[in-house]
Amino acid sequence: MDDGFFTAVGKAFDQIINDSDIRVIIIRSEGKLFTAGLDLKSAGGLFASDDTKDKATQSLEFYHLIKRWQKCFSKIQECPKPVIAAIHNKCIGGGVDLISWCDIRLCTADAEFAIKETKLAMVADLGTMQRIGRITSQGFAREMAFTGEPVSADRALQFGLVNQIYPTVDALVEGARKLALQIAENSPLAVQGSKIVLNHADEHSQVDGNFLLSHLNDAGLEYISLWNAAFLQSGDLGEAVVSWMEKRKPTFRSKL
Repeated sequence: MDDGFFTAVGKAFDQIINDSDIRVIIIRSEGKLFTAGLDLKSAGGLFASDDTKDKATQSLEFYHLIKRWQKCFSKIQECPKPVIAAIHNKCIGGGVDLISWCDIRLCTADAEFAIKETKLAMVADLGTMQRIGRITSQGFAREMAFTGEPVSADRALQFGLVNQIYPTVDALVEGARKLALQIAENSPLAVQGSKIVLNHADEHSQVDGNFLLSHLNDAGLEYISLWNAAFLQSGDLGEAVVSWMEKRKPTFRSKL
């Protein structure tokens, strides 16, 4: 995943939303894995300190970048048509962000899921933290976030991250298409209305008998954007990226 990828996702969903012939979307990868997440080599310059700019300017620029990437992924939820993620092999970092915006997740038996940002001295900032606790259990979500360790397909199914497991990629694609066809046979008005109402229910809460607009996603995404804009240019992040390139275990020196 690089800047071009996020831009392409946003543009694709702009077209999908306005195409009445499309009733269901399947997101999948044709490569050997679903995604390894953010392309650290291409993104390395985004995290580096620029001596020609003050820290505040650099932080503000990074904040706007995060917000732009978030907006691209958030279009998956804003799209009134159901979105199915068909995941095989590894789904790492930004991949978990991506699928957390989808309505339904299916995977192969060899699939693994990891909030890898933690291993890179980062906090996932494109939707995972705001959504995964509502998709799975809170304890499972926190285990994934705190450890950064990969989770198997079986555990993902156990805790509700995926709906179903398939033995092979071919079976996964066939299963995703079959499900998409089942959905597409229904009234678009009813299906899209269901998604809109379900999204509304997710984003609102009832407290003491009064309905309060919580805007959980917007507030959470804003919070993590500000956090990473302030803290991403840390020594720990630099060490994480260098150690990853040198294929060694990182030595983090921050003391909190």
